[in-house]
Amino acid sequence: MKAPKASKATKGKAPADPGKMSRRQQMAETYRMTKKSDPRIGLWILGSFLVFGAIGFTIFKILPGSGVIEWILSVVGGLLFGLLAAMIIFGRRAQNAAYSQMEGQPGAAAAALGMLRRGWVTEPAIAFNRQQDVVHRVVGPPGIVLIGEGNPTRVRQLLASERRKHERVASEAPIHEIVCGRGEDEVPLPKLVRKVQKLGRKVKGPELTDIIHRLKAMDANRSNIPIPKGPVPTSMKGMRGNLRGR
Repeated sequence: MKAPKASKATKGKAPADPGKMSRRQQMAETYRMTKKSDPRIGLWILGSFLVFGAIGFTIFKILPGSGVIEWILSVVGGLLFGLLAAMIIFGRRAQNAAYSQMEGQPGAAAAALGMLRRGWVTEPAIAFNRQQDVVHRVVGPPGIVLIGEGNPTRVRQLLASERRKHERVASEAPIHEIVCGRGEDEVPLPKLVRKVQKLGRKVKGPELTDIIHRLKAMDANRSNIPIPKGPVPTSMKGMRGNLRGR
């Protein structure tokens, strides 16, 4: 007896890899993910386009000129102002929606740290315990940044342990500790990247390269530690280019 063929409805499609999507597909996927937690995103985009489009049209209309050229410049100016405003609003609200979907999920901090610009090296889940408290590491201009997420008490113990290990191989490098969360002396997920970026510039190129090499040697002696699984939005990778610097 032949096994029944899977229907189109039951087959389902594997989630698309954002890295292989076109820019248009990335934008569409980001919009779809954003709409789940922000149903009014379409109204915000349309409203910003109309309002700022009208402002742009008015600005170009009052500039010196007359006739057909004046109208063409006004329309083009309005479109440019409207599109720019719509993209900014879309980026901001998409970012907020992504953070709201990720917050509280295992590995959320690692996904957020992936949005750092070039010049930063992120290593997710360099240490974690059975309760899925995790420590991630970022190496960049401030030096070494250890970020913990999970139960504050257990995470601080993990951070202290990792700090001692890092001090043994890179004692001259500045080491910072951050706990990601909503409690006292913790950094909320939406502010995590900005917090890391504001730690200052204390390490330069050659020193940074040397630190990275030392840490790689240390990591080579660790057992492979898989990052805890969690429903982190897959659109974050595709959103990274849209949201950087916003």
